Amino acid sequence: MTFAWDIRARVQFEGDAHVIEDSCGFNGPNAWIIDGATTLLEPLGLPAASNPQWLAHELTAVLAKAPHDRHGARALITGALAAIDATAAALVGDEHVRFPSAALSVAQLNDYGVEIASLADCTVVVRTSDGATHLVRAELADAGISAVEPAERLAQLKLDRELRNTPGRLWVARREAEAADHAHVVQLGAPELMVMATDGAWRAVDLGLVAGPAEFLARTSNTADALGLLHELRVHQGRIGEVADDATILTLVPNSAPRL
Repeated sequence: MTFAWDIRARVQFEGDAHVIEDSCGFNGPNAWIIDGATTLLEPLGLPAASNPQWLAHELTAVLAKAPHDRHGARALITGALAAIDATAAALVGDEHVRFPSAALSVAQLNDYGVEIASLADCTVVVRTSDGATHLVRAELADAGISAVEPAERLAQLKLDRELRNTPGRLWVARREAEAADHAHVVQLGAPELMVMATDGAWRAVDLGLVAGPAEFLARTSNTADALGLLHELRVHQGRIGEVADDATILTLVPNSAPRL
Protein backbone atom coordinates (compact mmCIF):
# COMPACT_ATOMS: atom_id res chain seq x y z
CA MET A 1 0.00 0.00 0.00
CA THR A 2 1.26 3.46 -0.93
CA PHE A 3 1.90 6.02 1.78
CA ALA A 4 3.41 8.86 -0.23
CA TRP A 5 2.13 11.78 -2.26
CA ASP A 6 2.83 12.71 -5.86
CA ILE A 7 2.51 16.33 -6.97
CA ARG A 8 0.19 17.62 -9.68
CA ALA A 9 0.44 21.37 -9.05
CA ARG A 10 2.13 23.84 -6.73
CA VAL A 11 1.27 27.43 -7.59
CA GLN A 12 1.78 30.66 -5.61
CA PHE A 13 0.79 34.20 -6.49
CA GLU A 14 1.93 37.01 -4.21
CA GLY A 15 -0.60 39.51 -2.95
CA ASP A 16 -0.59 43.27 -3.11
CA ALA A 17 1.76 43.44 -0.10
CA HIS A 18 4.46 41.77 -2.26
CA VAL A 19 5.61 39.54 0.61
CA ILE A 20 4.54 35.91 0.31
CA GLU A 21 3.43 34.70 3.74
CA ASP A 22 2.08 31.32 2.55
CA SER A 23 3.98 28.06 2.37
CA CYS A 24 3.26 24.44 1.49
CA GLY A 25 4.98 21.12 0.95
CA PHE A 26 4.82 17.34 1.13
CA ASN A 27 7.10 14.52 2.18
CA GLY A 28 6.24 10.83 2.26
CA PRO A 29 2.70 10.41 3.65
CA ASN A 30 2.50 14.01 4.88
CA ALA A 31 1.36 17.19 3.14
CA TRP A 32 0.66 20.66 4.50
CA ILE A 33 -0.33 24.22 3.66
CA ILE A 34 0.28 27.33 5.76
CA ASP A 35 -1.21 30.81 5.54
CA GLY A 36 0.59 33.34 7.73
CA ALA A 37 -1.72 35.89 9.37
CA THR A 38 -1.04 39.51 8.40
CA THR A 39 0.80 41.38 11.14
CA LEU A 40 -1.55 43.57 13.20
CA LEU A 41 0.26 43.79 16.54
CA GLU A 42 3.72 45.29 17.05
CA PRO A 43 6.12 43.03 15.09
CA LEU A 44 8.95 41.18 16.77
CA GLY A 45 11.60 41.61 14.08
CA LEU A 46 12.09 37.94 13.25
CA PRO A 47 14.71 37.21 10.56
CA ALA A 48 12.53 37.31 7.43
CA ALA A 49 10.76 39.86 5.25
CA SER A 50 7.87 39.70 7.72
CA ASN A 51 7.04 37.82 10.92
CA PRO A 52 4.30 35.71 9.25
CA GLN A 53 6.73 34.79 6.46
CA TRP A 54 9.25 33.61 9.05
CA LEU A 55 6.65 31.38 10.72
CA ALA A 56 5.39 29.92 7.44
CA HIS A 57 8.89 29.05 6.28
CA GLU A 58 9.93 27.65 9.67
CA LEU A 59 6.83 25.47 9.88
CA THR A 60 7.51 24.09 6.40
CA ALA A 61 11.12 23.35 7.32
CA VAL A 62 10.02 21.49 10.46
CA LEU A 63 7.28 19.52 8.71
CA ALA A 64 9.61 18.61 5.84
CA LYS A 65 11.92 16.89 8.34
CA ALA A 66 9.15 15.09 10.24
CA PRO A 67 9.55 11.29 10.38
CA HIS A 68 7.28 9.20 8.17
CA ASP A 69 5.82 7.17 11.04
CA ARG A 70 2.06 7.58 10.81
CA HIS A 71 0.97 8.76 14.24
CA GLY A 72 -1.69 11.03 12.78
CA ALA A 73 -2.06 14.57 11.49
CA ARG A 74 -2.74 16.00 14.94
CA ALA A 75 0.56 14.58 16.23
CA LEU A 76 2.36 16.22 13.30
CA ILE A 77 0.96 19.60 14.32
CA THR A 78 1.89 19.04 17.96
CA GLY A 79 5.48 18.21 17.06
CA ALA A 80 5.82 21.10 14.62
CA LEU A 81 4.51 23.69 17.09
CA ALA A 82 6.72 22.34 19.87
CA ALA A 83 9.72 22.79 17.56
CA ILE A 84 8.63 26.35 16.72
CA ASP A 85 8.30 27.10 20.44
CA ALA A 86 11.86 25.90 21.10
CA THR A 87 13.23 28.06 18.29
CA ALA A 88 11.13 31.04 19.38
CA ALA A 89 12.43 30.90 22.93
CA ALA A 90 15.93 31.67 21.71
CA LEU A 91 14.71 34.55 19.53
CA VAL A 92 11.97 36.29 21.51
CA GLY A 93 11.97 34.71 24.96
CA ASP A 94 8.51 34.07 26.39
CA GLU A 95 6.58 36.39 24.04
CA HIS A 96 3.41 34.64 22.83
CA VAL A 97 0.72 37.23 22.11
CA ARG A 98 2.79 39.19 19.56
CA PHE A 99 4.28 36.05 18.07
CA PRO A 100 3.09 35.47 14.47
CA SER A 101 0.29 33.02 13.80
CA ALA A 102 -0.96 31.06 10.83
CA ALA A 103 -3.75 28.94 9.47
CA LEU A 104 -2.48 25.39 8.96
CA SER A 105 -3.82 22.20 7.42
CA VAL A 106 -1.91 18.90 7.52
CA ALA A 107 -2.88 15.73 5.63
CA GLN A 108 -1.47 12.26 6.32
CA LEU A 109 -2.07 9.09 4.30
CA ASN A 110 -2.92 6.04 6.39
CA ASP A 111 -4.44 2.53 6.12
CA TYR A 112 -7.96 3.98 5.85
CA GLY A 113 -7.32 6.80 3.40
CA VAL A 114 -6.27 10.29 4.45
CA GLU A 115 -6.53 12.10 7.78
CA ILE A 116 -6.65 15.91 7.77
CA ALA A 117 -6.10 18.20 10.76
CA SER A 118 -6.76 21.93 10.44
CA LEU A 119 -6.38 25.13 12.44
CA ALA A 120 -8.26 28.19 11.09
CA ASP A 121 -9.13 28.68 7.45
CA CYS A 122 -6.96 26.88 4.94
CA THR A 123 -9.22 24.74 2.75
CA VAL A 124 -8.65 21.12 1.71
CA VAL A 125 -10.78 19.52 -0.99
CA VAL A 126 -10.53 15.76 -1.54
CA ARG A 127 -12.11 13.49 -4.14
CA THR A 128 -12.21 10.00 -2.68
CA SER A 129 -12.28 6.70 -4.56
CA ASP A 130 -16.09 6.51 -4.27
CA GLY A 131 -16.36 9.68 -6.38
CA ALA A 132 -17.46 11.93 -3.51
CA THR A 133 -15.97 15.41 -3.05
CA HIS A 134 -15.21 16.53 0.51
CA LEU A 135 -14.39 20.02 1.83
CA VAL A 136 -12.37 20.26 5.06
CA ARG A 137 -11.83 23.52 6.94
CA ALA A 138 -11.68 24.35 10.65
CA GLU A 139 -13.22 27.84 10.86
CA LEU A 140 -12.91 31.23 9.22
CA ALA A 141 -10.24 33.30 10.94
CA ASP A 142 -12.26 36.53 11.11
CA ALA A 143 -15.72 35.02 11.53
CA GLY A 144 -16.28 36.90 14.80
CA ILE A 145 -15.41 40.34 13.41
CA SER A 146 -18.61 42.34 12.91
CA ALA A 147 -17.48 45.97 12.57
CA VAL A 148 -17.54 47.67 9.18
CA GLU A 149 -16.11 51.10 10.01
CA PRO A 150 -12.31 50.81 9.43
CA ALA A 151 -11.03 52.03 12.81
CA GLU A 152 -13.51 49.94 14.78
CA ARG A 153 -12.84 46.89 12.60
CA LEU A 154 -9.08 47.23 13.12
CA ALA A 155 -9.62 47.44 16.89
CA GLN A 156 -11.69 44.26 16.82
CA LEU A 157 -9.10 42.48 14.71
CA LYS A 158 -6.30 43.44 17.10
CA LEU A 159 -8.29 42.26 20.12
CA ASP A 160 -9.03 39.00 18.32
CA ARG A 161 -5.29 38.48 17.73
CA GLU A 162 -4.51 39.13 21.39
CA LEU A 163 -7.05 36.53 22.51
CA ARG A 164 -6.16 33.76 20.07
CA ASN A 165 -5.17 30.37 21.50
CA THR A 166 -7.17 30.98 24.67
CA PRO A 167 -10.32 29.11 25.77
CA GLY A 168 -13.37 29.98 23.70
CA ARG A 169 -11.38 31.82 21.02
CA LEU A 170 -9.85 30.87 17.68
CA TRP A 171 -6.97 28.40 17.86
CA VAL A 172 -4.20 28.86 15.31
CA ALA A 173 -0.69 27.66 14.57
CA ARG A 174 1.54 29.87 16.71
CA ARG A 175 3.98 28.51 19.31
CA GLU A 176 1.59 26.71 21.65
CA ALA A 177 1.77 22.96 21.01
CA GLU A 178 -1.59 22.54 22.79
CA ALA A 179 -3.27 24.27 19.84
CA ALA A 180 -3.13 20.85 18.13
CA ASP A 181 -5.64 19.58 20.71
CA HIS A 182 -8.14 22.05 19.24
CA ALA A 183 -7.53 21.15 15.59
CA HIS A 184 -10.46 20.04 13.44
CA VAL A 185 -9.62 16.44 12.47
CA VAL A 186 -11.36 14.46 9.72
CA GLN A 187 -10.69 10.92 8.47
CA LEU A 188 -11.63 10.38 4.83
CA GLY A 189 -11.48 7.32 2.60
CA ALA A 190 -8.88 6.61 -0.06
CA PRO A 191 -8.08 9.86 -1.89
CA GLU A 192 -7.90 10.06 -5.67
CA LEU A 193 -7.10 13.78 -5.81
CA MET A 194 -6.51 16.40 -3.12
CA VAL A 195 -6.04 20.16 -3.33
CA MET A 196 -4.90 22.31 -0.41
CA ALA A 197 -5.51 26.05 -0.71
CA THR A 198 -5.02 29.22 1.30
CA ASP A 199 -7.92 31.64 1.67
CA GLY A 200 -6.34 33.90 -0.94
CA ALA A 201 -6.79 31.15 -3.54
CA TRP A 202 -10.21 30.12 -2.24
CA ARG A 203 -11.28 33.70 -2.94
CA ALA A 204 -12.03 32.42 -6.48
CA VAL A 205 -14.96 30.53 -4.96
CA ASP A 206 -16.04 33.40 -2.70
CA LEU A 207 -16.20 35.74 -5.70
CA GLY A 208 -18.16 33.28 -7.85
CA LEU A 209 -15.43 32.54 -10.40
CA VAL A 210 -15.74 28.89 -9.36
CA ALA A 211 -19.06 27.30 -8.42
CA GLY A 212 -17.87 25.24 -5.45
CA PRO A 213 -15.51 22.53 -4.17
CA ALA A 214 -15.94 20.07 -7.06
CA GLU A 215 -15.27 22.73 -9.71
CA PHE A 216 -12.37 24.13 -7.68
CA LEU A 217 -10.84 20.64 -7.61
CA ALA A 218 -11.30 20.27 -11.36
CA ARG A 219 -9.78 23.68 -12.10
CA THR A 220 -6.69 23.06 -9.95
CA SER A 221 -5.97 19.46 -10.95
CA ASN A 222 -2.79 20.41 -12.85
CA THR A 223 -0.34 23.29 -12.96
CA ALA A 224 -1.61 24.93 -16.15
CA ASP A 225 -5.21 25.02 -14.95
CA ALA A 226 -4.24 26.23 -11.46
CA LEU A 227 -2.16 29.04 -12.95
CA GLY A 228 -5.04 29.97 -15.20
CA LEU A 229 -7.49 30.14 -12.31
CA LEU A 230 -5.25 32.35 -10.17
CA HIS A 231 -4.58 34.64 -13.13
CA GLU A 232 -8.33 34.94 -13.68
CA LEU A 233 -8.75 35.72 -9.98
CA ARG A 234 -6.14 38.47 -10.06
CA VAL A 235 -7.69 40.07 -13.15
CA HIS A 236 -11.11 40.03 -11.50
CA GLN A 237 -9.78 41.46 -8.23
CA GLY A 238 -8.13 44.27 -10.15
CA ARG A 239 -11.41 44.97 -11.95
CA ILE A 240 -13.42 45.25 -8.72
CA GLY A 241 -10.68 47.06 -6.76
CA GLU A 242 -10.16 44.31 -4.18
CA VAL A 243 -6.86 44.05 -2.30
CA ALA A 244 -5.32 40.74 -3.32
CA ASP A 245 -4.02 38.32 -0.69
CA ASP A 246 -1.29 35.72 -1.22
CA ALA A 247 -2.77 32.73 -3.03
CA THR A 248 -1.31 29.22 -2.80
CA ILE A 249 -2.51 25.94 -4.30
CA LEU A 250 -0.97 22.49 -3.72
CA THR A 251 -2.53 19.59 -5.64
CA LEU A 252 -1.54 16.01 -4.88
CA VAL A 253 -2.44 12.37 -5.54
CA PRO A 254 -1.20 9.17 -3.87
CA ASN A 255 1.80 8.25 -5.97
CA SER A 256 0.28 4.99 -7.20
CA ALA A 257 -2.76 6.78 -8.69
CA PRO A 258 -3.18 6.74 -12.48
CA ARG A 259 -2.31 9.91 -14.34
CA LEU A 260 -5.22 12.14 -15.31
